[in-house]
Amino acid sequence: MRSVVLRINPLVQLSVGLFSLLGSFWIRSLPVALIALGAYAVAGLLLLPGWRYPLACLGFTAIAAVTIVYSTWRLGGHDVEEAFTAGLRIVVLAGPGSIMAGYVDPSRFADYLAQTLHLPARLIAAFAAALQKFTGFGLAWQQLERVRRVRGFGPSRNPLANGRYAANMSFALLVQALRGASATSIAMDARGFATAHDRTWAEPAPWTVLDRLALVGAAVLGCAPIVARLGGA
Repeated sequence: MRSVVLRINPLVQLSVGLFSLLGSFWIRSLPVALIALGAYAVAGLLLLPGWRYPLACLGFTAIAAVTIVYSTWRLGGHDVEEAFTAGLRIVVLAGPGSIMAGYVDPSRFADYLAQTLHLPARLIAAFAAALQKFTGFGLAWQQLERVRRVRGFGPSRNPLANGRYAANMSFALLVQALRGASATSIAMDARGFATAHDRTWAEPAPWTVLDRLALVGAAVLGCAPIVARLGGA
């Protein structure tokens, strides 16, 4: 069960975020918000392959939710229920989509965009290359950090020095990203990406029974707040 999220196609993975976004507009009371959040929590417990990454995403989402709760409470007449409803609405709106985006494979995503949605091949190829470069930023940061530590330029306990260290690391990462982009552009031009219009794809992009069931499940989760509100919650 916990590998289902990894086996479904990327379009279905991202549809979870789309349906949660649409369903969040129906959250107008605290019971509806709790029901919607509970539905996604149960689905996550059953289907997510791990918890470290989802908890990190929820942590960032919680920061936005806390600011919404405080501002709504401060400016909305100190209504605690309304404030918590607004905060939970943000969690339902952004949480599922941000979690599922982390499981999207750039190459598979490009295959499905081109073969299922029939988007232009040149655009999709460039988009896939950019996504693959973006996912490598973490590894590039670690490599730059190791090199700077070996040379004696690692971070210290001084906050000001750490700020300069982060700025230097960010600039080095930017330079490396620009170099990589130039190399990728030259390689793609050499392979005919600049002039090709009709392109074949190495991997198929089928819609399996599991994909269809997962799409229905994503729609059901997105409808949870609608059903709860119409049911009088």
